[in-house]
Amino acid sequence: MNATSQHAPIYAIPALTSEDEVVLGEIHQMRKELRHMLRTPKRWEGGLRRSALAKAIQGSNSIEGYNVEEDDAAAAIDGDEPLSADQQTFLEIQGYQRALDYVLAVGDDKQTTFSAAELRAMHFMLLQHEPAKSPGRYRQGPIYVHDAKTDSTVYEGPDFQAVPALMESLVESLQENAGHDPLVRSAMAHLNLVMIHPFRDGNGRMARALATLVLTRSDIGEPTFSSIEEWLGANTEDYYAALALTGRGHWAPRADAQLWISFNLRAHHMQAQTVAQRIVEANRTWIGLDQLTADNALPERTVDIMFDAVLGYRIRRSGYIKRTGIEGHTATRDLAQLADSGVLAPHGTGRGRFYTAGQPLVELRTKVRSERSPLRDPYPWMRPKLAEPRDSGQAR
Repeated sequence: MNATSQHAPIYAIPALTSEDEVVLGEIHQMRKELRHMLRTPKRWEGGLRRSALAKAIQGSNSIEGYNVEEDDAAAAIDGDEPLSADQQTFLEIQGYQRALDYVLAVGDDKQTTFSAAELRAMHFMLLQHEPAKSPGRYRQGPIYVHDAKTDSTVYEGPDFQAVPALMESLVESLQENAGHDPLVRSAMAHLNLVMIHPFRDGNGRMARALATLVLTRSDIGEPTFSSIEEWLGANTEDYYAALALTGRGHWAPRADAQLWISFNLRAHHMQAQTVAQRIVEANRTWIGLDQLTADNALPERTVDIMFDAVLGYRIRRSGYIKRTGIEGHTATRDLAQLADSGVLAPHGTGRGRFYTAGQPLVELRTKVRSERSPLRDPYPWMRPKLAEPRDSGQAR
């Protein structure tokens, strides 16, 4: 029995199936290859890391209905203004970016241990712009998860008076289960926090941030590329279904969490394949950008923003200046040269002016992506399982 059974009961780590063990081994092999690949600094590494972090922020917030373009998520990382996100949505994005910055900054500190106070501080970072939502404080009443599609309550959290003890059990489980695989510990931390639903708002994002924190405090390596928040955001219905089948409509920590573990391992496996694919594509893209730079006699410093444009980002003069540290007149000249050569396409005028990928970059992106291999689903039975009809009283 899990060591946390002597405390307030929470979901316990289930036994892994033989299928889980195989998938887990494959994930760790892919992570090992990733670390080896990144051991020598690559020119494209900074842009790919920034994109991975932006995708994680975008994915986690999209689950909660805060939808932004990836380049607006990157703007939050850069301390820049958004191009299209409204003010409230961008505040939510900035809040999550603060919490994730903390996770990545302190995650590898071996002297730091998990604590309930730390989780409450992360929640404050997430929602400090919304004082009415009690940032950093546990809820003081019941909580229900409502499904707007069916106009029904699909989950009821535990009594609010039990929350402090349950959160202490969660923190203790992270210390006591240190011998388990970090991917499994991360999944269980995610599940327990989202099912306890300790806060008035932000529980889903906090659960996903905690899952990433568990990974950063392990030997998983390359935590920026180890998060599954992007994948969860792109597969939200499957994510809800996995929670529903595990949670069963109300706080019930004795329920079997094995499907939830397999679901998370599938997400890690698919995301690891995606990251490996992007690394190959980044290398091919930079080779193409080098050729474009030479053919058009462009300054070498422009390659970074050309790479961003290939990723689909909108390029702004202010962001270019901030990232390169060049003078404003130099940035203006560089962007004019990129536009004149057709490498970037200008849009708008004045302060609202931005640039997107021109025809040469569109063609490069198309060529590079046409060489992709399809991803392999390690659990081909799972999606049909998650799509099966469920009772209306199960948790979403």
